[in-house]
Amino acid sequence: MGSAGDITGWITLFFGLYGLAAGVGEFRNPGFWSKMVREIQTSSGLQFVTGIVVLSLGAIIYLLNPFNPSDWLSILITVIGGWIVVEGLLILAVGDWFMGLASRMMANGSRAWAIFAIVFGFAAIFAGLVRLQV
Repeated sequence: MGSAGDITGWITLFFGLYGLAAGVGEFRNPGFWSKMVREIQTSSGLQFVTGIVVLSLGAIIYLLNPFNPSDWLSILITVIGGWIVVEGLLILAVGDWFMGLASRMMANGSRAWAIFAIVFGFAAIFAGLVRLQV
């Protein structure tokens, strides 16, 4: 458990773990992300649940991250949290369209997205650990 001053570092570390695990999962099971997005796109219930979960996680990140205008990592985490809120709202409001956009973005580049997720994961883990000085 971290102190209030470590919250940005912990959020960054967990973003990194998420990115790394998601990227490895896509490499292990190619097409998994595309299939998941298509399933959400075709199910109103999954769109609603996904939208609520994404909105909630984004709000938690946005509200709990201590914003510090002189700290680049704090600004980045706040912006990411805000984007996640917007993403959740878009899934709730226009989920079929938004998930269709996501599906088109992933159509032919699942390997590239997986590499990006892994690189992002390692970078975020490093930044989080440096911040936490673990």
